[in-house]
Amino acid sequence: MNRAIATALCSIGIAQVLKIPFAKDKDEGIIKTIFSTGGMPSSHSAGVSSLATYVGLKKGFTSVDFALATIFGLIVMYDAQGIRRHAGEIAIQVNDLDEEVEKLAGDHPGVFHTRREKELKEMLGHQPEEVAGGAVLGVLLGAISASLSK
Repeated sequence: MNRAIATALCSIGIAQVLKIPFAKDKDEGIIKTIFSTGGMPSSHSAGVSSLATYVGLKKGFTSVDFALATIFGLIVMYDAQGIRRHAGEIAIQVNDLDEEVEKLAGDHPGVFHTRREKELKEMLGHQPEEVAGGAVLGVLLGAISASLSK
């Protein structure tokens, strides 16, 4: 397997495992925590940062390869802490709204409301510090991988 890809995938896996001690809900279980989105550190940030670092150290920081990995990484990290986090915040509001409508329907005879069977997933994105934590982890792991390769 390509060493750069292996570095990024290993970084993602390590970040996911490191979420266990940082988990806010300790009752979720280890497996659910490992495969969940969001949380500290961001595995998205770890993966793209390790890839960019590895590529920069191996191909040079002025190479097109590094430029591509860096721009790709910045887009992924922006998305993780921006758009996906906001989608999670909207899911919280929708889930709360559904509960409120159900309460209102119960107080008024003749008003019928069917609650969704499954709530929307609320933990989708990352806080900025989770993205930064993943990025620092990724840079460290990318540097280690580059130093261990031929």
